Amino acid sequence: MAVASFFNNFTFISFFLLSLSCISTFAFNGSTLSFDDAYSPLFGDENGNIVRSSDGKTVRLLLDSHTGSGFISSSPYSYGFFGASIKLPSYYTAGIVVAFYTSNGDIFEKTHDELDFEFLGNIDGKPWRVQTNLYGNGSTSRGREERYQMWFDPSKEFHRYSILWTPNNIIFSIDDVPIREVVHNDAMGRDYPSKPMSIYATIWDASSWATAGGRYKVNYKYAPFVSEYTDLVLQGCAVDPIQQVLSANCSGKEADMSNADHAVITPERRVAMQKFRERYMTYSYCYDLRRYPVPPPECVIVPSEQKLFKDTGRKLRFRSHHQRQSKRRSELPVAKISDGQAAM
Repeated sequence: MAVASFFNNFTFISFFLLSLSCISTFAFNGSTLSFDDAYSPLFGDENGNIVRSSDGKTVRLLLDSHTGSGFISSSPYSYGFFGASIKLPSYYTAGIVVAFYTSNGDIFEKTHDELDFEFLGNIDGKPWRVQTNLYGNGSTSRGREERYQMWFDPSKEFHRYSILWTPNNIIFSIDDVPIREVVHNDAMGRDYPSKPMSIYATIWDASSWATAGGRYKVNYKYAPFVSEYTDLVLQGCAVDPIQQVLSANCSGKEADMSNADHAVITPERRVAMQKFRERYMTYSYCYDLRRYPVPPPECVIVPSEQKLFKDTGRKLRFRSHHQRQSKRRSELPVAKISDGQAAM
């Protein structure tokens, strides 16, 4: 009932976001790759937990009681646009994390960069949650997390998730609707990701923290848990994975990436992003004044957003329209009913 109520509410905003994604100027399917053209197994393949489709266009990652699984891009990239259509596991998914992200932690252990989409599982009847994050130069002590609910059930069908990373900005998008932008400024210093990164997708057991702070664990009675990936997109400047040398045409590709349609947030897309953030964002580090009394330099404080959040960065709980109407009715003066009227 809770999930049905969640997905049935706010129809107008959902329709607005859906309409925007349908008219997106970026042809997400126009440059997709097969798994073997772009990626290699990372872990779990030896256990049969990476399952490729016969045409190589779709891959499944499985989590069971033995292991999770993951894959990694065949090359690191110096800036780029990275995307996939993803379908998440259904039913009881507490303790599970599905991630689509960029990182160079295997090369720069203490000074790594990272850009994350993390999908946090939940108990049956509660929706998946999405978290985005970024680290630059090992700045893991300065987390930049934002968390969101979604306007759809991500376990029912595929939805598109993408990360744009340029020298100027970073944009996280869902179904071509931008949900978060980080604009590079000098005050960020080396906290802005700048070193070549590989692209990863993983599913794993995070029972210690993923759901209610670790209260709900992965229940392998429901295994295997399956996440699916298709429409794989890698656009950017590939780097030699051994020598870490940029391709000769990297500067031109960076310019093309910064000027591409999906790198520009048009006024219409910015309205959609603002509507999404006001309705579906449930936590922002920029509004977490207990954690950051002075917000980090990349934070853009939007008054219409800020008023919706506590000083812990968590969303205020507002009564629904139905609850407000009920309260108003209960406060109306009740006319005294005579005995004669009561008998009628």
